[in-house]
Amino acid sequence: MANKLVSEMRLPPHLAHLLAARRLTTAKDVLSLPEVELMTLLDAGILTARAAVSHVSEFACPPCQTALALLEERVRLGGGGRLPTTLCGLDEALGGGIPLGKLTEVVGPSGIGKTQLCLKLALLATLPECYGGLNGRVVYIDTESKFSSRRMIEIGQKSFPQVFRQEGLAQKMAGRILVMRPTSLSDFTKSLEQMKVTLLQNDVKLLIVDSVAALTSSENERGTSTTGFTQHPLRWALSFLKSIAEFARIPVVVTNQVRSQSNDDGYHYSFEVKKMGDGNGAERIESHLVAALGIQWAHAVTIRLVFESHSGHRFIKVAKSPMSPAVAFPFIVESSGITLLTDEGIDVSGPEITSIRCQGQNLLGLGE
Repeated sequence: MANKLVSEMRLPPHLAHLLAARRLTTAKDVLSLPEVELMTLLDAGILTARAAVSHVSEFACPPCQTALALLEERVRLGGGGRLPTTLCGLDEALGGGIPLGKLTEVVGPSGIGKTQLCLKLALLATLPECYGGLNGRVVYIDTESKFSSRRMIEIGQKSFPQVFRQEGLAQKMAGRILVMRPTSLSDFTKSLEQMKVTLLQNDVKLLIVDSVAALTSSENERGTSTTGFTQHPLRWALSFLKSIAEFARIPVVVTNQVRSQSNDDGYHYSFEVKKMGDGNGAERIESHLVAALGIQWAHAVTIRLVFESHSGHRFIKVAKSPMSPAVAFPFIVESSGITLLTDEGIDVSGPEITSIRCQGQNLLGLGE
């Protein structure tokens, strides 16, 4: 909660005015300063400085809750607060759907169906509650210009014909989706700074970023950033996305790209490569794809859904979730969007939990 705004903390008026006058706008600004430096900046005594730290800490730090209180809240919210994907097997594995107040990552190679899922989720968030939706608005940050209103309406017409037959409802739902298209990582971070105001003013129920990795890639290709410049805004954006999810209690869904792990990388972990025979008794290395954005990003997300393809099948794999073991679901993409071929999850264990495959032998036990 380092990015929580001081102006939202309901501090004593004299203290709020003092911090604002010194341009200490976030919890991080106040709590990262040594006590003596804070006294100097505020031009105040030690008691005032300690009062500022105490009040800001109280509002910035999440309150302690008992396990019973968390359970009661989940019951009150009907399963803990979820956005159902309408993919029954996946929803069951996730405890009802995409969790509210959490950061969910969808990672996989290009063209496998990540944006198709995002379009379906955007549609579901705008649906009236009587049809299983959230009846709200959606902020869709489209960094690769892949958002398609026509495709989203097609998914809606095929998935919910009884809804889309109602005159004007499709247009009304489409009008609830706010599409933003930042062209750089700096533009993206600037748009996030205004996000909390947008969420409050527009009754936003879902935030989608498709995708963050595209912004970092474009920065590197243009040569306009160094590693330090790129990583710092990315860390800030990650922290801010998590705070937005918690602040507004909405699901935040972010897509991520993959990069190749080749033989030239110098070394491999055991789960990143697999030795395969070439038919002549020799062994070769089969490279696996890995998620972009690095290990810090991977640790920060609550849910990681891996989209992969091998042996003629596409799979959605729950690779990281606090409420589900690792399971995979084969799927296809139809005019109605993503459809699971079976609601029975296929157990995944060992190295296959973290790997991302595009081809090769079927390690999940399905036929060709």
